[in-house]
Amino acid sequence: MKKIKIEPMELNAVKRVYLLGIGGIGMSAIARYYLHYGVPVAGYDRVSSDITQTLEAAGANIHYTDSVGAIPTAFLNREETLVIYTPAIPANHSELEYFRSNGFVLMKRAQVLGLLSSNYKTLAVAGTHGKTTTSTLLAHLLATSMGCDAFLGGISRNYSSNLILADQGKQLLVVEADEYDRSFLTLHPYLAIVTSVDADHLDIYGTYDAVLNAFQEFVSQIKPGGYLVVKQNIAFKPTVGKGVGVITYGFTPDCHYYPTNISIHDGLYRFTLVTPQGSINNLTLGVPGHYNLENAIAASAAALTLGVPTEKLAHGLESFRGVQRRFDVRYRGTKIIYIDDYAHHPSEIEALVRSVREVFPNRKITGIFQPHLYSRTRDFAGEFAAALDKLDKPIITEIYPARELPIEGVTSETIVKLMSNSNAQVVPKAELINWLKCNNVDILLTIGAGDIDRMISEIVNTLEAKENKAINE
Repeated sequence: MKKIKIEPMELNAVKRVYLLGIGGIGMSAIARYYLHYGVPVAGYDRVSSDITQTLEAAGANIHYTDSVGAIPTAFLNREETLVIYTPAIPANHSELEYFRSNGFVLMKRAQVLGLLSSNYKTLAVAGTHGKTTTSTLLAHLLATSMGCDAFLGGISRNYSSNLILADQGKQLLVVEADEYDRSFLTLHPYLAIVTSVDADHLDIYGTYDAVLNAFQEFVSQIKPGGYLVVKQNIAFKPTVGKGVGVITYGFTPDCHYYPTNISIHDGLYRFTLVTPQGSINNLTLGVPGHYNLENAIAASAAALTLGVPTEKLAHGLESFRGVQRRFDVRYRGTKIIYIDDYAHHPSEIEALVRSVREVFPNRKITGIFQPHLYSRTRDFAGEFAAALDKLDKPIITEIYPARELPIEGVTSETIVKLMSNSNAQVVPKAELINWLKCNNVDILLTIGAGDIDRMISEIVNTLEAKENKAINE
């Protein structure tokens, strides 16, 4: 069994782990990790989900009401219980208040990840977009060649999990390095990838300059002798420590790694990868989307730098099946195709729509967008409007508040009023299924980082019923 090191509580003292917000994508990976090593796990989340149900099936004790009385008795022993919480938990949460006032060891998820990663040669993937797919692909390339463990920010379709435990003695760990709340500053990686640095999380950072400064601090923490793999012409000029190699990637010959001879076959990219050591021909990426090709160049650059053989790289790229909620084809009928995607920033939405048009040319795209956060909607209303205008039929639901209270004057109509697309309209989430029953769709997208994905099954059933009805008529 691999030693699990937690400070200030050593493994012998950590007999139980309690997670506040256990159903979150990052939190659930930590829960899976401890369950794998036989540590009892319990926790709270606001609602039941596929993730929490999977954790419960694996042995976690989870409840869904904020109540100290619902905490299992064994987890009330402060000398033996490590409490991990996510910043999404409000400060006045009664369970959080109880643990704080009674002297429990409390750690943010990012702190725990930082401590766990200190046992490994850590490979951290950061970026305001692209980090989930890139880290998942890098983990797959390594797990199928050299071996690695991984904490991911999405559910890998290859492994049906956000946790990979496939280390074969190399002690490599792939982690998604989250910039929210400056969480990635708990990491001191051997290799870091930076995919993008857009203005985002301004509710936390205040200014774009503060975002850029945080990314600069992150890359400065790469260990001597390590590597930075960074997108060419990224928004800041990264300054790394002594002995750290800088590797660039992109689509132009001035990069260390870039693709040529790009073509699309059955919706998938085929290409040649140009590297400092020469060209690797006839590569196929197993998922569609131009932005995924960019992610694949980043992951390939890191994998080759770490010593993955070219034949293993080729197999890993072709066998990659992507991440749930990233260009996630959920229904492919005789006439209708339905794709779900986590995009929640204007640049992500624009990249998604561009990729869908590339894979499915001459099709009409209906997009259902659930804005995420009042502050993000306010700060990027014009950019959201421009990105959504690129859809043939844009539908906007009410804003998903997440951790925020409403902001006066900020609604979904804020975006629609700035749009030039005459087909744009606001449809409340509760009315979406009825809207789909009454309107024809060709390519359907659901877009957003809130809870729109909870409707996937109902949407699929509705589309199947529409097509079956059309066939029988």
